[in-house]
Amino acid sequence: MKLSEWARRNGVHYQTAWSWAKNGRMPVPVVKTDTGRYLVLEPTADPVGRVVAYCRVSSADQKIDLERQVGRVVTAATGRGLTVAEVVTEVGSGLNGNRPKLAKLLRDPQVTTIVVEHRDRLARFGVEYLSCALAATGRSIVVTDDAEVADDLVRDMIEVLTSFCARLYGRRSASRKAKAAMAAVEATV
Repeated sequence: MKLSEWARRNGVHYQTAWSWAKNGRMPVPVVKTDTGRYLVLEPTADPVGRVVAYCRVSSADQKIDLERQVGRVVTAATGRGLTVAEVVTEVGSGLNGNRPKLAKLLRDPQVTTIVVEHRDRLARFGVEYLSCALAATGRSIVVTDDAEVADDLVRDMIEVLTSFCARLYGRRSASRKAKAAMAAVEATV
């Protein structure tokens, strides 16, 4: 398939895909023809189900970061031997449960694997429950970079504080207030 088609399907800007192909960093096999055109030799999709990459940023100001996140997720998934059939991108808070693209993805029984970069890109709370619910139907969530916070108790405490601060102070300053509260707690201990 043409490089432009592959870029459109995977939610990557054409210039980025062209740069990857030129520098030999494409997550899928690519061939340069005699005319200078790049052709992607994408393997056929698994007939059992589809692998979908889900990428999310919190605000419209971070849309530039979204494309980079897509590139990292597709590259990591391909490195694990997964063929990404589709990339779903969304702008919305991880604390907000009203994300229609994620809801559609979770409802689709043809999607067997959802690949995300970090746990919090999928949801701030309850990723373990989502994982268990999907596993009950033979589906899974793959987190490509799970080294976010080493201590689970600290991570859980930050998530709870972030949730409470979001309700009390508003969603924008919640993370900053939660970190300040954790720093105050750590200073007293």
